[in-house]
Amino acid sequence: MRFPLSRLAVAVWVAGLALLPLHGTAPDTTERARVTVLATTDLHGRVFPINYGNNQPSADGLARIATLVRAARKEAPDLLLVDCGDTIQGTPLAYYHNRINNEPIDPMMLAMNALGYTSMTLGNHEYNFGLNVLHKARGEARFPWLSANTLRSGTDDPAFTPYVVREVAGVRVGILGLTTPAIPSWENPAHFSDLSFIDPVASAKRWVEVLRSQERVDVVVAAVHFGINQNLADGRTPPGEMPNENPALPLAQTVPGIDLMFLAHTHVNVAGLSVNGVLISQAGRWGDRLARADVFLERPDRSARWRILAKASTTLPVSLATTPDPEMLDLVRPYHEATQTWLSQPVGRSSQALNSRESRLRDTAIIDLIHRVQLGAGQADISFAAAFTLDATLPAGDVTVRDLAALYIYENTLVVVELTGAEVKAALEHAAGYFRPYQAGLTPSELIDPAVPGYNFDTAEGVEYALDLRRPLGDRVVDLRFAGAPIDPARRFRVAINNYRLNGGGGYRMFRNARVIDQANQEIRELMIDWVRRNPEITATPSNNWRILP
Repeated sequence: MRFPLSRLAVAVWVAGLALLPLHGTAPDTTERARVTVLATTDLHGRVFPINYGNNQPSADGLARIATLVRAARKEAPDLLLVDCGDTIQGTPLAYYHNRINNEPIDPMMLAMNALGYTSMTLGNHEYNFGLNVLHKARGEARFPWLSANTLRSGTDDPAFTPYVVREVAGVRVGILGLTTPAIPSWENPAHFSDLSFIDPVASAKRWVEVLRSQERVDVVVAAVHFGINQNLADGRTPPGEMPNENPALPLAQTVPGIDLMFLAHTHVNVAGLSVNGVLISQAGRWGDRLARADVFLERPDRSARWRILAKASTTLPVSLATTPDPEMLDLVRPYHEATQTWLSQPVGRSSQALNSRESRLRDTAIIDLIHRVQLGAGQADISFAAAFTLDATLPAGDVTVRDLAALYIYENTLVVVELTGAEVKAALEHAAGYFRPYQAGLTPSELIDPAVPGYNFDTAEGVEYALDLRRPLGDRVVDLRFAGAPIDPARRFRVAINNYRLNGGGGYRMFRNARVIDQANQEIRELMIDWVRRNPEITATPSNNWRILP
């Protein structure tokens, strides 16, 4: 299988060949080399090409990516293969392994070992199950986990390997790993105890210098778990982004000596982008793409340093037509089968089919189920929750673990905080920023701001309210009532939220300094499964406690 290269790369390569000596002239000692680097990112536990929520084939996953990698190795046997993090969390398969049966080797490490990865950069979701699970998986990898800017607290010592150096065709390649420093804004403190996360740009300045001057590398690859923090067309920063969450642009603009950068975290596809001479690529999410970069170099003879002639990158998509690698499927099949058995357990019943398709436009019974669980488990007055996906369904009849896992897809835990009525209103006003300023004739769905992730639009239960989109941002919440009366701004309430919101995730800064009354160790998903088992008849009618105007 041949991979497309940029016209520039081909032109430079051909031009180099044209400079070969003619017959009778002195022999040319010029050496030429090509370094190929492949990258995956945000695999989120996807090996088997299946959507566990609906049990249908999916056009993603490491088993399909493996087919592309093996094809590329036929062309470039000494290529380097890196992963940019968020690897061991994200599917029921990963959850079952990490929470229910953590004894076997981590399935992602098993698969990645077989595929011959060179390195993996830690992502923020590596911390979701705590440090014991993280370190177990790390110890099972036959490749280093990188993160130069994750330090042992109170020291300048990296807690993980900062970089790795490999030689390809006589070219020394340094791979530097960097992780988003915003992890404390999302994660439970116990999950990163004794660790600190410093500015990746400052860390890169230190370690790129080490790679260049001490390791004497010819090519520096930054494999980072963060993305670009702004829309390049208008310079806008996405609402709700944490400070320094995605510093890829400052890294490329201010740290000399980086040749390639593979991005992550934002789940977008970047085939090839050049910033300040740094070639940037990002392989989407879930194994739906494989990033490839080729670096062409030459040197006049073996005593000289290599010089880069050209660089080219692309992202290679997978599809349902991409045959999954049989070895990869066989390796992970026992994990897959155990997961399927767990997911198929019935836990309750619904009198009619429920879905989340319109859950960001109106109150729905399927999201009310989340609220009901949070209110009960937290003995709370008010609950905040979001529709993480618009594809979730609960069938009429038996409801299984699979159905609930597809509804609540994150490893969030429940937290109960104390908020005033004014702070409850502020949280709802922030959520209302999901919609752009009102334009007559447009429906609410047409007013959704595409820059705001839908999972950051929280609704509340335990209060009644309306969002009037005709009003200005910050003053859209009207008729806010508790127990039938206008809410008292000074009254204090027990409010159930998730740990991501507690840390200010999604820009909900009013939650960050709230007094914590109670905190659960179980994930909200597990609380839902337990709750439905105790209350097997799921209410199919929404409370209709909120609405959008006009």
